[in-house]
Amino acid sequence: MIVELTALHWIYVVFIVLIIGFMVARRDTTIVCIAGIFLIAITATGSISHSVSSIFNSFIFAIQELLSTILVISIIVAMSHTLTSTGINDVMISPFQRLIRNPSLAYWTIGILMMIISWFFWPSPAVALLGAVLLPVAIRAGLPALGVAMAMNLFGHGIALSGDFVIQAAPKLTADAAGLPIDEVISASVPLVFIMGLVTTITAYFFLRRDMKRGVFKAITSNTDPQANTSQNKALLTLAQKRFFAILVPLLFAADVTAMILLDLTGGDATALIGGTSILILLFISLTGYKDKGLEKTTQFLIEGFQFGFKVFGPVIPIAAFFYLGDAGFTKIIGEYLPSTSQGIVNDLGVALANIVPLSKAVGAITLTTVGAITGLDGSGFSGISLAGSVAGLFAVAIGKGAATLTALGQIAAIWVGGGTLVPWALIPAAAICNVDPFELARRNLVPVIIGLIITTIIAMFLI
Repeated sequence: MIVELTALHWIYVVFIVLIIGFMVARRDTTIVCIAGIFLIAITATGSISHSVSSIFNSFIFAIQELLSTILVISIIVAMSHTLTSTGINDVMISPFQRLIRNPSLAYWTIGILMMIISWFFWPSPAVALLGAVLLPVAIRAGLPALGVAMAMNLFGHGIALSGDFVIQAAPKLTADAAGLPIDEVISASVPLVFIMGLVTTITAYFFLRRDMKRGVFKAITSNTDPQANTSQNKALLTLAQKRFFAILVPLLFAADVTAMILLDLTGGDATALIGGTSILILLFISLTGYKDKGLEKTTQFLIEGFQFGFKVFGPVIPIAAFFYLGDAGFTKIIGEYLPSTSQGIVNDLGVALANIVPLSKAVGAITLTTVGAITGLDGSGFSGISLAGSVAGLFAVAIGKGAATLTALGQIAAIWVGGGTLVPWALIPAAAICNVDPFELARRNLVPVIIGLIITTIIAMFLI
């Protein structure tokens, strides 16, 4: 397939490089993103008024896309504030403190639990389930909040989502595009998923422990706990009541897990169930603990949660607004200004790259990793994997073999980059629950993920 690259494509590429450069330099990217949106819009439309309006419309589009995540994070944090202010949290986490006694156990335990839960329900609801309970345990065990976010992020949005062995949404998309049975793609992805996962999580853990020993992270205090910034007014709960709620809360979330299995709820539906349960817990505890002031306290905790959610997401909205222009967001924000043959800016760039490289096993593997990573830049991870499957199918015909391995490799690269370990707004759930800067989390993930992709690509060359 031949694609026509226009000035819009090259402007998009230039601003991607600028944004990444600003992130690496630890500078804010908001102005760069707004400039990129405006320049793309005025290049496409030639209208200053339309271009100015497109900046605002892009923010609206980004908020609409992120709204469900913002809401569930805000509600989870509000519920966590009630648990902390009433003292229920201390009772609830005491059993885990006996099991998770040091940073290493905290990192690997949270990571493995996150991976297992994410296989069945996808990462976003898994973050909500684990974060509220295990974050304070991990912090008290000496693992920085950033380390908790890395564990949940790499194991959930990385390993679990890139393989997607249970729900199988990702391998179905790539298998269909490549013209392969889904079982072949899953089988081919198993060694690559676990090689990528092992290399990335071990590398991330090594860097984390190294920096902890060097004192890079500040002393672990309650200030690193997002649940700590809550009302100083203590509710009047007896020890028996605290124990009752400490048992009830995990049971309610366990009931959610059971409902997800029985009703086959995944993704957004599963997240909604977790969010609704959290609201009910918030109401029940506030009304019981604060009695005649329960109504006011409920509202106060919700306000605190929403303030936290929008504070965390505020810096992310402009960069999300820019990157959404690379996919279906372009038409919805700016209009029908791309060439009729275009599949979206990001997908066009991936196809163009595939068209200019010579074909061999090594080049095929490197190209599929690159194409997957490029298509993941829109922050979805899923929007471009069909393209990765199509390119893998074409390359396999030219090479004569390796279709399933190439397809799996493109899938893994796209989801690790765009599904939630490198693109800042995609890793927001873990960053928000742990109250860490999503851009800092992306920077911490960058080197381990790149090392993982390099080694996984090399291994794939021998498996083709």
